Amino acid sequence: MPEASPAPSRKRAVYLLAVLLVLGVAFWLLRDRVPFHWNSLAKQLQDVAWWRIGAALVGIYLCYWLRAARWSVLLAPMCRSSAMELLPAQVIGFTAVAIFGRVADLARPYMIARRTQTAVTTQIAIYSIERAFDLGAAAVLFSFALAFAPPTLPHHQAFAKAGLVSVALTLALAIVAALIRFYGDRIAAWTERLLRKTAPRLADAAAARVLDLQRGFGAISSVREFLTAISLSLLMWAGIASCYLLTATAFRSTPALAGFSFSATMLLLATGIGGGVIQLPVLGWFTQIALFATTLHALFGVPVETATACAVMVFAVLNLSIVPTGLIVAHVQGIGLRDAVSGDTAQQGAGL
Repeated sequence: MPEASPAPSRKRAVYLLAVLLVLGVAFWLLRDRVPFHWNSLAKQLQDVAWWRIGAALVGIYLCYWLRAARWSVLLAPMCRSSAMELLPAQVIGFTAVAIFGRVADLARPYMIARRTQTAVTTQIAIYSIERAFDLGAAAVLFSFALAFAPPTLPHHQAFAKAGLVSVALTLALAIVAALIRFYGDRIAAWTERLLRKTAPRLADAAAARVLDLQRGFGAISSVREFLTAISLSLLMWAGIASCYLLTATAFRSTPALAGFSFSATMLLLATGIGGGVIQLPVLGWFTQIALFATTLHALFGVPVETATACAVMVFAVLNLSIVPTGLIVAHVQGIGLRDAVSGDTAQQGAGL
């Protein structure tokens, strides 16, 4: 058999060098326009409460377990599998997302399908409903945190109104979910007809996603399973928000961060969710960090140096901390990350 071509490796190396070159040029051009005091940054890092960073790391790993537990609940009507059995797929999947970007998000349903000997389409349906629960739970927390934000929160009145609007949108989302659950086939057909003439590919993809959502909602066969899934979702997203809060308040020398409230944290979390929708490999790390830093500096008046340091720490804890564990688990399981991303795990060694 001929050896695999090294071209993809060369392309990745060229891509990485190009990204680093662009970032280096941008930093050089903007070095005098953005006041940045390295001495101040060093002092802030010396005063970081590292126990809070450690607690945030423990918390985010618990959230991965909660995600696996929720998937187990959604999968229960078709296949009994414990949270611990599904946890490796979550760890490897989010490691792949951290390295390769959002394009790797479907690695988890592919690996779980193989692990549980179920159809990939079934797992993609569960993935779709998982995302719906994520959106709903995050929207509920975001809505109520802003609607009842403390008066000391910057731009309090605007954020309180935004929270009320978000509550209304959350209720609308619940109604849409109910309609998809009971009338998904009709909605899929209507969506396909609406988009067919202008965007044929989008029409097929949108209709397929609606049907995936319907199948996912259909997997919830009892009120008990629904309440368990939504409870796990709310607990998980409250945990994720707490990890943001612990990391931000670890910078205790900066009053704006030391007194960070839960409502303020939800704004930072919303930034992370929005920036993660389209996450590019490696380059996405810097865009996410820039978004976090901009939010902290513009909305809460955090100095640029501290905002940047806090943004790096938040991104490292919430997104990159899983990578070492994921690489170890993938190695033990005999799974290559690139094969997991492409869904071609069937030819790997010992699987999940």
